[in-house]
Amino acid sequence: MYSPKFSLLILLFSALHMFAQQPRCYTQDNYENTIKNNPALSEKIKNIQQQIQKDTEGDSRGDGDIYVIPVVVHIVYKTGSQNISDERIFSQINVLNDDFRRLNDDADETPSEFQDVAADVMIEFCLTSLDPNGDSTTGITRTETEKDSFPIGSQVKKTSSGGIDSWDTERYLNIWVCNLPSDVLGFSSVPGFPESEDGVVIGYKFFGSGMGAISPYNLGRTCTHEIGHYLGLQHIWGDDSGSCSGSDLIADTPNQAWETFGCATFPLVDDCTETSPGVMFMNYMDYTDDNCMNMFTEGQKTKMRTTIEEVRETLLISSALGCNVTPPSPGEIAEIIINPNPADNQFAITVKN
Repeated sequence: MYSPKFSLLILLFSALHMFAQQPRCYTQDNYENTIKNNPALSEKIKNIQQQIQKDTEGDSRGDGDIYVIPVVVHIVYKTGSQNISDERIFSQINVLNDDFRRLNDDADETPSEFQDVAADVMIEFCLTSLDPNGDSTTGITRTETEKDSFPIGSQVKKTSSGGIDSWDTERYLNIWVCNLPSDVLGFSSVPGFPESEDGVVIGYKFFGSGMGAISPYNLGRTCTHEIGHYLGLQHIWGDDSGSCSGSDLIADTPNQAWETFGCATFPLVDDCTETSPGVMFMNYMDYTDDNCMNMFTEGQKTKMRTTIEEVRETLLISSALGCNVTPPSPGEIAEIIINPNPADNQFAITVKN
């Protein structure tokens, strides 16, 4: 007979295993709930996706401008821990810029077999400096709520249901940060969603890099993943429940049966890709732990930039209105130079990252 202590250990191990295998993204659920009983919206989104895919195939966005997307971050909180600091928000913006520009410190961990398709997406993000009325802003709003947590869907995006209404979604990428159910890290809209519901939602425990974010999702990659959806990407395994006939519709990502949890060892093969180099588990659109994600592909780059050009082009016009400068995250400042030193009345300060 098992002792009570041994039984408790089994229960704890099972709980940890379940957490390790939890879906990190509920974009597909959000999509299905949104189009449910709305055939017109379903058809609209389908047509947008088909047009983007048609214009993506055979195209390459290797050259072109760097696209800058203005961001507003809405913090919706009930407790002090949910009301995360400005510094943690800054760290998330820095992670996005590093990941989308392939300036991430772990870029060299991409296996050599995939380095040729690893992409600088040439998309950057900034906290907007002007609100919808044209007044100066930090690009951060803070709203106290009576709700313990928000379900998957639009509640956090509405003042009437305890959240906060979006800023003009044609001018800003709206990111809501709040308390979500325990198994939900985040979710996103997809191109074609109702304007008032367009944007990204991230659980406060998984937003930003360090500074209280919860391991193994504590490096800001949940937001990177969800913005991939916002810009038209699908999960790398195609959400096909193990069927090798499914696809993420990106030519340079290997066919993959299932999502990857934890931190796999390269090469990882499965039923859909049975030989080395195997599946691309280190792609941002998989479910790998944050410290094992490190790349988008050239094909994904083309898809995201096409989505901006055809569906979200008004964001680029809005970016001309102004951006706040995001300070480097703690540990990113390598050197501060004062010249001349010593100085009498005037001196220059140079910060090197």
